[in-house]
Amino acid sequence: MAPTNVVLGEHEDNRAWDLTPVTGSLPVDLSKPYSTASIAGKTILITGGASGFGAAFARHWAAHGAHTIIGDLNDKAGEELAAELRQLPGSSGHHYYQHCDVTCWEDQVALFKLGASATPTKSIQAVVAGAGITNYSSGQSGVFESPRGLDADSPPPPPLKVIGVNLTGVMYTTHLALFWLPRSSGAQKDRHLLLVSSIAGVAPLPGLTEYNTSKHAVMGLFRALRGTVWQRGMRVNVICPYFVATPLIPASGLAILAGGELGEVPDVVDAATRLMADESICGRGLVIGPKMSVVKGDGTGNFGGDLPEVDQKASSDPRDRAIWEIYAHDYDKVELFVWRYVTMLNRIRMIRGAVGICKDLWRIYITGGPARPQAQAQR
Repeated sequence: MAPTNVVLGEHEDNRAWDLTPVTGSLPVDLSKPYSTASIAGKTILITGGASGFGAAFARHWAAHGAHTIIGDLNDKAGEELAAELRQLPGSSGHHYYQHCDVTCWEDQVALFKLGASATPTKSIQAVVAGAGITNYSSGQSGVFESPRGLDADSPPPPPLKVIGVNLTGVMYTTHLALFWLPRSSGAQKDRHLLLVSSIAGVAPLPGLTEYNTSKHAVMGLFRALRGTVWQRGMRVNVICPYFVATPLIPASGLAILAGGELGEVPDVVDAATRLMADESICGRGLVIGPKMSVVKGDGTGNFGGDLPEVDQKASSDPRDRAIWEIYAHDYDKVELFVWRYVTMLNRIRMIRGAVGICKDLWRIYITGGPARPQAQAQR
């Protein structure tokens, strides 16, 4: 079918298609330092927080004064981590662990209720959807790609444990975050959802079909949410780590990567902390890989198209870059449908807000009743 020509009319100017002003911040300037001061006093809920990236985040943020709520299946590691965090220099002392199977809705509901009641803020300022497994760690590597016995009378369905944890679990976490974060109260005004995808969310990994599918889905979730959550005073960001030596990658997986470089946990923590601490960053994704210097590209510092040029004179180590922004220009130029749809959502939100104000004023000055408590609690 031949492509259809579209007459843009008044929207022919591409600048009219730029959604960046209403969907979040400008591309992240990774060359600039950031302050961690805003982390102090925040209640941060982390699923999958007893080990790996989740535990590294918890340690780093607790040392900067955050309160943490950790959910995981590994009760021993979770309890030990919470006890460790309470003793860290700079710790608030308010760190809690609760058993949580992210595929169990009731477990996640209970975890969020704990987060909204246990710490001094009595609310949740940030959520990290960090729980995840691989085909290797689930014991299901290669099973989906090699079906057997499906001609039997009652063949079993494929094992989809990875999808359950990495997608259903993340959707549960996100759904609860969208409810609890707008209800955050107190001096802390930031409301932040940090999703954890992977390099598998932007590149195909043969042999890890379930994992690849789930992490691509997380990127779809991120790219959809970032066009709307800002209207509720929330931020959403995502990190996409490359292969990093954590319990998620077994010896067999590391053997495949032998001879190549791995990403490092401190760089993943650095990327996540920048997104957590800099409250101006919204709707952005960072990919974290091995430290490297790339000398081809346009020098924008964004990952995609031509790779960026790194100024080797700025550092004694030319291999000084491990974090790159991905999908940095997603909303600089968008399709007509996306532009119209997001613009329509924004207008509907504004109209509803105006109607709500009129109703509140009517209740206050005409009927003598109170303004809507629900509206007050959410803003």
